[in-house]
Amino acid sequence: MNRNTNNASEVGSVLLDVGAALMSSGASTHRTRLTLERLAAGLGFKIELLITQRALMMTVIDKDQEHFFSRLKRTSPHRINFKMVSGISRMSWRVLEQNLSINDIAGELKRLKSLPNYLLWIELGSVGLAGAAFCHIFGGGFIEMIVAFTATFLGLFVRHQAVRKKFNLYVSIYFASLTASLIAGLAEYYHFGSHPEAAFSTAVLFLVPGVPLINSVTDMMDGNIHNGLVRMTNGLIIALAIALGVFSVRLLLTF
Repeated sequence: MNRNTNNASEVGSVLLDVGAALMSSGASTHRTRLTLERLAAGLGFKIELLITQRALMMTVIDKDQEHFFSRLKRTSPHRINFKMVSGISRMSWRVLEQNLSINDIAGELKRLKSLPNYLLWIELGSVGLAGAAFCHIFGGGFIEMIVAFTATFLGLFVRHQAVRKKFNLYVSIYFASLTASLIAGLAEYYHFGSHPEAAFSTAVLFLVPGVPLINSVTDMMDGNIHNGLVRMTNGLIIALAIALGVFSVRLLLTF
């Protein structure tokens, strides 16, 4: 399809899908804006954007300023997917370099969305090993590493199941923190290993909201103050949910 035959409505619909995929996958506001502007320029259009944490509003204007398209699209709940972010970024450069059409963009986006995620047991095992490695860094021995692996593995499993059952995000994180802390706390209570506090200290590290906090800083540095504050607040509430899970276990094991 020749890009000159594209209409503003068609381009706007596809670009909104791309923008929603980027925001839902953990891209920063600045990166989302740059990518969408690059795609629009490659297709011969100009765009005006309003990006929030939960929605995108876009106006697409053709080069002759005779036709325009304006629409609002809500974004789905955020789930970190750097495979999607990097794939869309590469595609946006190909639009400029290889003259991809709007159909090519829509097809590539569909392909990226269809890419399989890692198997649950691979994800649980990998994150569990990361928890064990952190425990070793904090001075834990072999027994403590097994405790940290088990706590991280089961904590992440509980979070997956809570999300699957459509629990609130923060409640899901609280359940995961509670589970991981309880396992590591029991090991500390019954003195498993020589440094059981190392396992307890690292059991909830897999829940730390690194991406939201990093994006909040980059958004505010780029002038996107509103989105930066929203993401900062989201990260702090997640941190509070983690702390409440740890506190609940400490309170329970004190009695």
